[in-house]
Amino acid sequence: MHPTTPFDPTRRLFVATGLLAAGGAAFAQSSTPLRTTVVARGLEAPWALAFLPGFEANSADAGRMLVTEKAGRLRLVTRDGRISKPIGGVPAVVARGQGGLLDVALHPDFERNRFVYLSFSEPAAQGQRGNSTAVARARLDADAATLGEVQIVFRQQPKFESSAHFGSRMVFAKDGTLFVTLGDRFTRRDDAQTLGTHHGKVVRITDSGGVPPDNPFVGKPGALPEIWSYGHRNVQGAALHPTTGELWTHEHGPQGGDELNIARAGRNHGWPVVTRGREYVTGLKIGEGETRGDVEPALATWVPSIAPCGMAFVTTDRHPAWRGQLLIGALKAQQLLRLELDGNRVVREHRHAVDARVRDVRQGPDGHLYLLTDEDEGRVLRIDG
Repeated sequence: MHPTTPFDPTRRLFVATGLLAAGGAAFAQSSTPLRTTVVARGLEAPWALAFLPGFEANSADAGRMLVTEKAGRLRLVTRDGRISKPIGGVPAVVARGQGGLLDVALHPDFERNRFVYLSFSEPAAQGQRGNSTAVARARLDADAATLGEVQIVFRQQPKFESSAHFGSRMVFAKDGTLFVTLGDRFTRRDDAQTLGTHHGKVVRITDSGGVPPDNPFVGKPGALPEIWSYGHRNVQGAALHPTTGELWTHEHGPQGGDELNIARAGRNHGWPVVTRGREYVTGLKIGEGETRGDVEPALATWVPSIAPCGMAFVTTDRHPAWRGQLLIGALKAQQLLRLELDGNRVVREHRHAVDARVRDVRQGPDGHLYLLTDEDEGRVLRIDG
């Protein structure tokens, strides 16, 4: 939710530079064209994609991916652009506002167990009100036509009547645990600073939905044990650093304050008390400032908002000049951002125009880089350079 930012002369530096370090210093920027090939088109508001085993094989028929559509459909898309009928067995979703069928991820041992994970906005039980982000685990049949053994392994608590800020990205850590990013539900933003709800949190669960015993708040009175980090607004990008294994995330801010973070165990990431965001209607500052000693500082902040969504580290040799860099999609800006890194420090930003809202960014097992566009006739794009 990023309406047009009203003019504020005190923010002229922010508008001019766009990307800010946590300490307020501007980074160098550049804009260059982006060459893409349309792999598939005709998806309705697609949200996420995951590559099935064998995608890297040198055959158009072998390359297959799962793609979610926000309305509640999961489809199989082939490398040569064929889109399947909806896969059966998907749980019921609240397809309203920012809600619907969201992320999709494969179990690290998918080739053996064929487990697929879906995050989605789940309605309350019959006769009750509210909704929340949930994660389902299911077994994809051999023909990739239906899901069986569907089980809800996580539910965000409490459920709350809202059509905004569901998160939600899922990332398997190197130890097999699953990170799930969760929004603050928009009108419950103060919950992000409490440990008794899942609102505005990153949680870490086992592959069957249990609580890892080394989670940071296990055994703490009043704290939900699934919580990994807190003080988040609406995280819609997450990826493991290929070397350190740390979870990097980005999140939406209001009228500015989009952040790039490393979500560390037990750490407070500030929302809504420490932020560069501003109120939508009044333009007034939110919270008590832009830094605080007990708050994990952002690696980078965008003002005005770019509405980041989707993220991937580049490790492929198909783009040698980009290797080791971080790619971030942008909905509002309709761009792909490419960040040069020096360790955990962003040293330069490159912006590549895309003629649509970028919802997801992935590196495929074939070494190619892929984008998913958020449109009524959404596309899967392959980056050529």
